[in-house]
This record gives sequence, C-alpha cells and structure tokens, in this order.
Amino acid sequence: MKYQKILIVNPFGIGDVLFSTPLISLLKEEIPDSSVSYWCNERTRPILANNQHLDKIFPLARGDLKKIFAVSRIKGIKALFGLIRQLKAEKFDLAFDLSLDHRYSLLLKILGIKRRIGFDYKGRGRFLTDKIKIEGYAGKHMAEHYLSLIKFLNLEPKATGLGLYPSEEQIGKAKASLSGLGISEKDLLIGIAAGAGASWGKDAQLKRWPAVKFAQLADKIMDNLNAKVLLLGNEEEEDIADTMIRNMRNKPLDLTGKTTLEELIALMSLLNIVIANDGGMLHMAVAVGTKTVSIFGPVDEAVYGPYPPSPDHIVIKNSGASCRPCYRNFRMPPCEKNRDCLANLTVEDVYSGVKKLHAGTIK
Repeated sequence: MKYQKILIVNPFGIGDVLFSTPLISLLKEEIPDSSVSYWCNERTRPILANNQHLDKIFPLARGDLKKIFAVSRIKGIKALFGLIRQLKAEKFDLAFDLSLDHRYSLLLKILGIKRRIGFDYKGRGRFLTDKIKIEGYAGKHMAEHYLSLIKFLNLEPKATGLGLYPSEEQIGKAKASLSGLGISEKDLLIGIAAGAGASWGKDAQLKRWPAVKFAQLADKIMDNLNAKVLLLGNEEEEDIADTMIRNMRNKPLDLTGKTTLEELIALMSLLNIVIANDGGMLHMAVAVGTKTVSIFGPVDEAVYGPYPPSPDHIVIKNSGASCRPCYRNFRMPPCEKNRDCLANLTVEDVYSGVKKLHAGTIK
C-alpha cells in the first residue's frame, strides 16, 4: 500500500524528539511522495520547525492541554476540539505513535487512521495495529528503536544522524549577538550546559555532575585553553549557573535563561565544543554538528547517548562503578552509594575529553 499522509506522534522532550528525526528522514527517503506531519508538544516545536522533511507540525500535546484546562476549562475544550478538527482534516492513513500512551493511539483510531504503528509498553499499545512489545529501551540506541518500527512497512532501518536545522536568520542574529559580547570568529567558544533538561523535572538532579565541579572545569578551560566559556540552560537552571559563577575565579558569559530555544539552536551551531550532562542540550549540540563532551551517570549512554557514536562526541563515565547504568525501564532505583557514578568523576576526567577535542580543532 502506498501511504499518502503520515503522522508521527511524540509528546516527549527535546532529546526524544531529536531521536525520532532519523525516522522522519527515512520515511521521506523511502516514501518520497508522502506528506509527513508531526504531533509534538509546544516546547519542542522549535526543534522541528525548520526540518525540511516535515510538511506540518501540530504542537499541542496532552501536557499542554492540561495547562490550558487549568487556566480555563472552556479554552481547554476549544483547544482540544480545534486540534482534533485539524488532525481529522488531514485524513492521515498511517501513524507512528511514539507516546507509549494508549490515549494517543485511541484518538488516532477514532480519527480513522487505519494503520497505527508503535510500542506496546505495559499493555498501552492495545489500540495499535502493529506493535513491538517493550519494557523499556535497552540493547540499542533509542533512535534505533524508533527506526525499527519501519520494518512493519517492509522497509529496512538505516542509521542516519539527528536532524536539527537553525535558520539562516537565527544564525545571523547569533553571530551578531556574539560580536556584541566582544567575541570574534577566531575565539575558541566552549559552551557548558550544567543542567539536565526539563523532561526529568525535579529528578534531573539525579543525573547532574555537580555545579561546583563544572565551575572548576570552566576555570581550568579558561586558564589553559584561552577559551571563551558560555553558560547555557533554561530559566529553571539559573540557580546552577549562579552556583558556578560564585565558585569561579574567571568570568564566563552567562546566557542561562537569556535565549529562546530558536536562538539557542543557532548559538549551538557556532560553538566549537559543548560540555553537557545527559539531556536535551547535549543532543541539540550533536544534531547541529558541534563537538561534545558529555557526562553520563545512572543513564546508559549506549541507549541515550550521542547518536550516532563518533570520535567528535566523547562520553565521560565512571567505568569503575559496577552498578551503572541503573536507570532501566524508565525507572531510577534508590541509590545506596550517594551517586558515586557522578560524584567520583573528576575535573581532570572531563577536561581530558575537552583537550582531546580541542586538539582536533587546531588547524
């Protein structure tokens, strides 16, 4: 069967959406005459905005609707039915549901989408027509789990890079902003994202290398590499940046909470290296082609790390911690070792990765 209208559903965070971009590219490559659309949340809309393989984006997920309903029930009902009307008008004939939530696939069924492909997690795939049973993502990278769904179309998965495309306008604005901060194109620019993204909420602290160690690392970089260090993150991570600044001898450029996601995407593409905890910021840097040093504690880098693996993306982990990775099947067990997998990583461990990448940037 030749599919004309394809919908991908993913209400999760930045990293998860980026992990689905190889699937978007492959669908457009294998079914070039099809229209591919994406149903995501409002926060991740900028991640997909300039993706040339997408025809339409529907940025209103369940979490967004809950916020609208909390303000006004009438506005919530209008938003929900407006979304349903928009989706129904498209007359999709195929959907890839990555939500792990039966409520999305039920709505897809009600909308009349005959082929609904996805994952059956804890029996939540009961409204899917084609499904892979999972207890969690393991054994291969999450992007490859997403790609594996294409087998239901008798197509072979093909590994490609993540897709994130800053606009020329935003790149121009980012260059102008950097110039206004006294940064020239010859400067070595290193971004530090010491948070761990919004998706984990308060639990994000469980996968953060300590801010004080990031401060020590930033000083070491500025002292020895003659680099300009930029602190990156969202508004909720401003306290992390403040902790770093209070514990530094040198003065970094603090952009935490001062950029939109669109601006941050463009800025990322201009940096030489990004140092980050496991989180969406890391995957944004990978996707725009910037070299990265990432820090992984309880989470398995083979499943959630930089994709595809490359010498340009160095993962720092505590190989001596036999209990890691402990995050499995979407659950983080209580830690009896005070998160040694992160706490015992030294500044020199991370700095060695930065030095290695820096050597590769010297012309």
